[in-house]
Amino acid sequence: MSNRFFRLPLAFDPDRLCADLTRCQERPWIDHFNTRDYEGKWTSVSLRSGSGSADDIKAAPGGSAYQDTPLVDACPYFRIVLDQFHCEMQAVRLLRLGPGSQIHEHRDPASSYADGFFRLHIPITTNPGTLFIVDGERLPMQPGECWYADFGLPHSVRNLDRTDRVHLIIDGLRNAWSDRLFEEAGYDFAEEARGREMSADIRREVIATLRARGSETDLRLATELEAAGMES
Repeated sequence: MSNRFFRLPLAFDPDRLCADLTRCQERPWIDHFNTRDYEGKWTSVSLRSGSGSADDIKAAPGGSAYQDTPLVDACPYFRIVLDQFHCEMQAVRLLRLGPGSQIHEHRDPASSYADGFFRLHIPITTNPGTLFIVDGERLPMQPGECWYADFGLPHSVRNLDRTDRVHLIIDGLRNAWSDRLFEEAGYDFAEEARGREMSADIRREVIATLRARGSETDLRLATELEAAGMES
């Protein structure tokens, strides 16, 4: 068991997921805005967004609340799925990767459970030619399953098949309910604590080095790192 990725003890009906996906396929999907991160066709539509519009697939401005889009009312099973998550949800999207398309390896900062955030993938349609790689390992995700991964780690996706790969993506904020869910899945909270201690030790070493060098820039950076450590 690793905190990098794992399957959560939740399962959903693949046929009902597909039925709601069909309802969403009738509307236009938006090309993903991170054009440098992919080749081919990578499109999305929102069930929750900052503006409440299904066409809005970008993160809400800082401090803004997310809200359901009209697609939630049009998709009764997606509503049932979302109701299983007893936490604050941010963006909820359908992401579709077309045949022959690929998402290049990249990292999404501050997107691990230790950061107080989690991103879940629920496959709706997939195929044997989909290679979903996190930190060098392939995730064997199947329709209806629910997977967590630390997307602060290097990850990439390739669709080598002739059919679309579509996932329901849920961004949530950590709380007591999600802690219980992750614990049931085998999340190692002791490992998380050790990682925080290591990060604190590294920060102290960097601060000491900067102060020893003593330039104006080094001292400013040391002060900023100390302030960041106090906030965390």
